[in-house]
Amino acid sequence: MSINGDWYLILAAALFAIGAVGLLVRRNVLVMFMCIELMLNAANLTFVTFSRMLGDIGGQAVVFFVLVVAAAEVVIGLGIVVTIFRRRVSTTADDLHVLKG
Repeated sequence: MSINGDWYLILAAALFAIGAVGLLVRRNVLVMFMCIELMLNAANLTFVTFSRMLGDIGGQAVVFFVLVVAAAEVVIGLGIVVTIFRRRVSTTADDLHVLKG
């Protein structure tokens, strides 16, 4: 018994919507990074689903590049968060003006 590709696309759309709403609503920087990661994983699920449906390996190759971008985003983002956290106790999105020199 195989699951239809439409269900994967519906799941990816739901994950992307949850990540987008979380990014727009939350002010904590760590939660915002998690929402961006959720959105990137939804895009990865879409690429893999279309790759499977079309019988092409290109979508799965794109997923590796998206994972590299996600890893770089986490490294740079956490570096910024640690820098803010050393100067202040909280890490909200409004605290980014501290880094202006």
